[in-house]
Order: sequence, then structure tokens, then C-alpha cells
Amino acid sequence: MALFSSSPTRRSLLIGAAPAAFALTCSLSPRARADNAPLIVVTSFPEELTTRYEREFERRYPEAHVQFVWKHSRDALALLSGPDQGGVDVYWAPSPNFPLLRDQGALRPIAVDRAVLPGRVGNQPLSDPSGTYEAYDLAGYGFALNPSLLRERGLPEPKSWGDLASPIFADQIVAPVPSKVGFAPALYDVILQAEGWERGWAIVSELVANARLVAHGRGPTASVEESEAPIGLTIDFLALSARANGAPIAFAYPARTAFLPSNIAVTSSTRKFDTAKAFVDFVLSCDGQKILLEADSVRHPARPDAYRRTGSEALINPFDLRSENIFDYDFDLGRHRPGIVRALFDIAFATRHAEVTSLWRSIHDAETRLGNATGREAERIAEARRLAGSVPVSTRQADRAEYLAQFAGRDAPDAEILERWNAELAASRATAMALLHAPLPG
Repeated sequence: MALFSSSPTRRSLLIGAAPAAFALTCSLSPRARADNAPLIVVTSFPEELTTRYEREFERRYPEAHVQFVWKHSRDALALLSGPDQGGVDVYWAPSPNFPLLRDQGALRPIAVDRAVLPGRVGNQPLSDPSGTYEAYDLAGYGFALNPSLLRERGLPEPKSWGDLASPIFADQIVAPVPSKVGFAPALYDVILQAEGWERGWAIVSELVANARLVAHGRGPTASVEESEAPIGLTIDFLALSARANGAPIAFAYPARTAFLPSNIAVTSSTRKFDTAKAFVDFVLSCDGQKILLEADSVRHPARPDAYRRTGSEALINPFDLRSENIFDYDFDLGRHRPGIVRALFDIAFATRHAEVTSLWRSIHDAETRLGNATGREAERIAEARRLAGSVPVSTRQADRAEYLAQFAGRDAPDAEILERWNAELAASRATAMALLHAPLPG
């Protein structure tokens, strides 16, 4: 039984026959027969984007009707794992749910043409090798920049994640809180995988001390756009869309970043497979992919030939990037990490921001005083730096799906775990501060 109360305001008809498979062309030949129920598509994409697809798909299939139902990732997983999958036909979202649903047998295999949809960028896979879900678009992570404000403040353009840890960027960065901003857990996990768990958190700790934390996804881009800060950590399409609509900002991909996909799939329980596959084919066709390049979207198509059919110069083609610019992000590991990234960031930084900022300022001051000197004081400052950048979760724990699973639910992490983390962080930071202020032996 379907779980939706909304109903279309006009005639709801569907196509019943699949279109010809798309290949290198930008057209999709409509071959349709009527049905009397809408195609139900669960998504978390914004209405301005889904409306464009609805309009273009129904223009090609005048007797078709698509009904979108907006669900966040956790709600979508519950719905699609339930009886009859809630009557849903297509799932289309930037979400880690797809491998879970595949493993449950909740998705139906779909055929695509690998000549035009490679399903990978470089050596990094994007789509399911078994064919149950396909990459729709790619999102990159990096820096929204205000070039004029950087020049005004005499600051260089950052080139790497580690650059943002420099004291020259103190109070110059806006960064998202991952428990509040949907794209932020993936952004920080890109840093953690690119740099390694321990070094990655050390970089995050130091750059957070330079940053103002915000709880809204548009916050970093808006702050850069409004000249409140010259640098914002964000997902690319927010900054690129703002730029396409006239904002005086730029976007930079740091060395060793990653492009993560949104996916599309057909549910295993659909009674309208031909219709659902026709919608998927359109979304992945050249015409469908070019919608991503419009000013109100500006997202990266998962189809390389879509880039050759636009005059946009603002959009980097990730399929043309050299291997040193991107690394092979581990999607299977990454999909288990959002919960622990949210929990660690909250307890280590969001709730103790003043503390971590003060500690790193003290470390930077001590390093300035030390200069190039060596000896006992240099060793103490190095140990203070190590402690300041540490987190109470080991690399081994962070790589184990069994350990990460306890942070995956809606409920807050176990109180005993949080209490232990809090105690370890407090002890590490107190020791670090003591090392910085202890008198040298005579």
C-alpha cells in the first residue's frame, strides 16, 4: 500500500513501454502507453531541480506523470526497506543508502551503456558494479573563495586541506558543523581518507580553530559571497551555482579531493518497471544530464560527453583531472562513517570551540617564539601539537564497520562512550596546555 497522501492536480498517466536505450545521442524516442497511476520517485533533491526533470520528461511523454516525494536519507531507508517499499518506483538521491538497499535486494538491476556512462572517475568507482544503481551526478568538495577579500587581506589562495591549518588563516574561514549540515560528514571524511585518520583529524582540529562554525549548508558560501570571510568549506555546486548567478566568488578544489556521486535506482517492488526505467534513461541521457549545467543547478554530470556540449567554463570536468588531483575514495568505508564524524566533531570541536581555538593559538604563539630552535622546548611544543590534534578513536576502530555501526542510528551515541571521549579530550588538551606553559628546567 502506498504511503503518500498527496495527489496530482491533473490527469495522472504513465507510459508502459520502455524507450529505446540511449547511447551517444542527446535524444530519447518516446514510445508510450497510458496507465492510471503516477510514477513515484523518492528524492532529496531540491524542488527547483526535480521540477525541471518532471517538466522535460513529461514534455517527451505527454501521457506520463511523475510524483516526487521528498525524504531525508534515514526516512527514505526506512520507507524503502518496508512492506512493498511504500509503493515507490524510483529512488534518486545523494545518499549512502544505495549499497544497503542493494544488499537487502531492494533494488532491481538496470542496464546502462558503459561507452557513455563509465561508472567511475579515474580509478574511483561511482556506480554499483552489479548494476543495481547508477551515478547521476558528482559532487566535489573544497573551498568557496572571495578573491577580492583574499587580496585585500593579503592572503594566498589555499591549495590543500593542510594549508587551512596555517595561523595566517585565523578568523578567515567558515566551516560547517557535520551534525547540522547534510554534506559536511562527507566533506570531513574526504579529508580523513585523503590524509589518513590521525593526520586528517589533526588538520581538521587546527583549521577549525581558524574557523567560524555554521549550522546551515548555505552558510559557508553565503559568508564568502557577502564578504564576511574569504574562505568557506563547502560542496562545489553551492558555490558554483552562486557564481553562475552573479556572485563574485570562486571555487577551488584542493589537492587530493574526491568527487562523490548521487545515484538513481529502480525499486525491486515496482509494478511499473518500464516506466521507471524510461525515467532513469532520461535522467542519464545527454539531455537529462545537461540540466545539471544550468545556472540554478551547476552540478557535475556523471556522463562525460555532457561536458562537451556546454559552453560553461566555470565547471571542471572531473573525468579530465589528473590522478594526483583526486584520490581513490573508499565509498564502502565512507558510508559507515557519517555517524562517527558527526559525534566526534560535536564533542571535540562544536561544543568546545573556544577551548580548541585558544589551545591552537597558544601552540602557534609558542612555535613563533621558538623559531628554528631545537631541543627540549621544541619537543614539548611538538608533543602539545600532537595532543591538540588527537581524537579518542583509533585508526583501527575507524576502519571497522562493526565499531562504526553503533553511531549509525538516530539516537545519540552511548552516554558512556561520550563521557569517555570527553574525559580523554579534556586530559589531552590540559596536558598540551601545561606543556606549553611549563618552565624550562634550569
